[in-house]
Amino acid sequence: MTVEIQAIGIDIGSTSTKLVGTNSAGEMIWQILEKTEPRIEEQVRRLLDQAWEMNDRLKDIPVIATGYGRKLAHQATRAITEITCHARGVYQELKHGGTLVDIGGQDSKVIRISPQGKVFDFVMNDKCAAGTGRFLENTANRLNVSLDDMGAIGMETSVEATISSTCTVFAESEIISLLANGVILPEILRGLHRSLIKRIVAMVHSVGFEAPLMLSGGVVQNPLIASMLGDELDTEVVLPRHPQLMGALGAALMALETS
Repeated sequence: MTVEIQAIGIDIGSTSTKLVGTNSAGEMIWQILEKTEPRIEEQVRRLLDQAWEMNDRLKDIPVIATGYGRKLAHQATRAITEITCHARGVYQELKHGGTLVDIGGQDSKVIRISPQGKVFDFVMNDKCAAGTGRFLENTANRLNVSLDDMGAIGMETSVEATISSTCTVFAESEIISLLANGVILPEILRGLHRSLIKRIVAMVHSVGFEAPLMLSGGVVQNPLIASMLGDELDTEVVLPRHPQLMGALGAALMALETS
């Protein structure tokens, strides 16, 4: 099948790699999402080969890479920070500014976006697992719970266990103690999410919250994340159609400008 891809964006994250192809109007018309492999260069080459096989223009399509592994995408025309790409992708989808929270596997970002779609201010947490998807993933493994089910299980109750530590290692010790004292799993998971959300909310306040609150990244597909963020900030939460693909979309849009 031939798809008229005009530009490609690659977002190489710590847990997943995303490719998005756009047409000349900047519309997302093709996508691939895979778990990030140890040999990133080989994975990117394979995925780009798939894109080029579907396109009549062969290998003259402009490509821009973003994400923590962006410098390993040697086929890319440029490598651009994920701050810029996520803001651009979300603005393309939602058509307005506000405060964007992007929660990734190993870092989280809060980005103030102007009404014109420009990055006004941002803060990034990339030094500690607390406030990132890894915080939830480590606990899911420890509790033998599917990462995809954590939010739904936490929403089974309105009672929250108190998890005071913002350190992943110490939080795990607290969870073990809670389990030993008979605290049920939904209450523990709800408390765990609250601990993560409080870390994110502190980041939001550090850049100055401006409604609406927008979310991107794979972690925000967890329904309890969006619910708690909305409650903590007393605001409506807006999600794009494909929150996990916003960085790749933004990269593709910037690649389109170079074509």
